Amino acid sequence: MMAGFGQGTRRYPRSRSRTGSRSGPDRATLGIIGVICAIAGFFVLGIILGPVAIVCGWLAMGRSWAGTRPVPALVALVLGAIDTLLAVIWLAGAATPGSGMF
Repeated sequence: MMAGFGQGTRRYPRSRSRTGSRSGPDRATLGIIGVICAIAGFFVLGIILGPVAIVCGWLAMGRSWAGTRPVPALVALVLGAIDTLLAVIWLAGAATPGSGMF
C-alpha cells in the first residue's frame, strides 16, 4: 500500500518550465536591463549601448515577434534602435571633413 505513494512526484522533482531557463537572467530582467541600456545610450556610448538594448529586448521577447510582448522588452527594442540610429548619424556627421570641434 505504501509502495505507490508519491511515485509521480519523486521521479521528476522539478518541472521542465522551472529548469528550462536557469542558465541566465529571466525575460523580465532582460527587458529592464534593455530599457536601462537604451536610456543610458542616449547620453553616453550610444553606438555600444544601443545594440545591447536591442539584443536584450529581443531576448526578453523570446526571440520571436509572435504572441504577447512584454512592454519593457518592446520599449528596449525600439529605444535601442533609435539610439543606434542616432549614434550612426552622429558618427557619420562627425566623420565629414570640416566639421571638427575646433
